[in-house]
Amino acid sequence: MAGRLEIITGPMFAGKSEELMRRINRAKIANKSVVVFKPDIDTRYSTVEIVSHSGAKCSAIPIPPQILFGQLKGKYPKIKETNVVAFDEGQFFGSQFPEICERLVKEGKRVIVAGLDLNFRGEPFGPMPILLALADEVLKLTAICSVCGEPATRTQRLIGGKPASSKSPEVLIGGKETYEARCREHWIVPD
Repeated sequence: MAGRLEIITGPMFAGKSEELMRRINRAKIANKSVVVFKPDIDTRYSTVEIVSHSGAKCSAIPIPPQILFGQLKGKYPKIKETNVVAFDEGQFFGSQFPEICERLVKEGKRVIVAGLDLNFRGEPFGPMPILLALADEVLKLTAICSVCGEPATRTQRLIGGKPASSKSPEVLIGGKETYEARCREHWIVPD
């Protein structure tokens, strides 16, 4: 079987993790072996599960964002016999992540990655731009703008209820208390 790379992207609250879990469940229904990973820095709802903002859950193995291919294969030998390898929060993985995905694809794996395409500043986020370029399939989801109800393609970071400065750190793990989905018109980045 030929491998493939599938990317699920969009802003926060667009349903990326839910779509990832839907694809994982369908692979399991088709009797495919699946292994699911998440970055160990994402501890919002669980350290050993992918949890969507709506509460859907799926078991996942937490791994360091800077993990290398050899480390991944050495620490998780089950990956050798696996048909489908899924990763949530792909934006948090390091610069080596596209190479990991490509090597898994070359081994005949179906690789599915869900992650933010843009950070709160509206800039390409982590390894996602490279993954989008390498992908065999891209699904770009939209959320609902928290201001006007129109389709949202941006993630608004809020600090104390106000838009965060562009000088804020790129990574700040959070949920509804820290982020909103916004359309281009209502997305604001001061500075």
